[in-house]
Amino acid sequence: MPSNEQRRQAAKRKLERQLARRVERARKRRVWGVGITVGLVVLAVVVVFVVTNIGGDDPENAANNSGCDYQDSPQEDTPKKMELPPNPDPTPATGTVNVTMKTSQGDIALVLDRAKAPCTVQSMVHLVEKKFFDGTNCHRMTNSANLKVLQCGDPKGDGTSGPGYTIPDEKPTGLASAGEPDPQTGQSNATYPRGVLAMANTGQPHSGGSQFFMVFGDSVLPPNYAVFGTVAKAGLTTLDKVAAGGITPGQDPQTGTPTPEDGAPVLPVKITAATKS
Repeated sequence: MPSNEQRRQAAKRKLERQLARRVERARKRRVWGVGITVGLVVLAVVVVFVVTNIGGDDPENAANNSGCDYQDSPQEDTPKKMELPPNPDPTPATGTVNVTMKTSQGDIALVLDRAKAPCTVQSMVHLVEKKFFDGTNCHRMTNSANLKVLQCGDPKGDGTSGPGYTIPDEKPTGLASAGEPDPQTGQSNATYPRGVLAMANTGQPHSGGSQFFMVFGDSVLPPNYAVFGTVAKAGLTTLDKVAAGGITPGQDPQTGTPTPEDGAPVLPVKITAATKS
C-alpha cells in the first residue's frame, strides 16, 4: 500500500500532466485562431484584388459594372442615333457643369447639377460633347397660367425623337407641393419654379432621352420630371424675349382643336451650338 508521501507525489504528477495538457490545448487553439485570422485576411485581399481588377481593361466587364441604366431604343425614329453615354460606377454625383446653348435668339447659359440627377447630367454632357444639340430647334413653347416652358432637344423638331437611347428616371426632390393629392393616385402636383431645367419624358417609366425644358415662369406639374440644373439669369432674359414673341398655335391630338397657349414659338429658337465649359 502506498504511503501518504507517495500518494501526494502521484497526485502532484497527475495535476502537472493535466496542466500540461491544458496548456497544450490552449496553445493549439491560439495557433488555429491566428491561422484562421490570417487565412481570412488573405482571402479578403484576394477578393478585393479580384473585384478591383474585374473589367479593368475589359470594356465588356466595365459595361457590366455600370452606374446608370441607360437603354438602347432601336425602335426610335431618330436622325441622330447616339451611342450610350460613358457609364462609370459610381456615377459622379457632385459638382456642376456649365453649358451654353447658343441660339438664334441669344445665348442660354445652363448650370447642370450632378447632385440633383447624376445619370441625367452624365447623359447631357455626353450629348453636348458629341454635338448632338447643334442645329436642332426648340420645337415647343407653352405659356399658360400654370405652365410656362420652352422645350428643346428633339433632332426631328416635332417632339417625337431623341438620341436613340433612354435614361433612368430620377424623380425630383425638394419641390414645393401644389394643391391637394389626386384622389386616384394619391400624388400631389409640384411647383417647378422659374429657372428650373428639367428632363421631358413621355409619361412612361424611364422614357427620358434628349428632350429637356426650361421653365421661364413658375409651373405646376406632376413631380415626374428630373430636375437636373438651372437656367442662368441671362438665359432667362432670352427665354422671356421668346415668350413675349408669342406662340404659333399647335393642335390638340385628341380633338384637333387649336391650342393657342401651346405650340411652336413665333420667334424661332435654333440651337446653333451647345458648348461645355
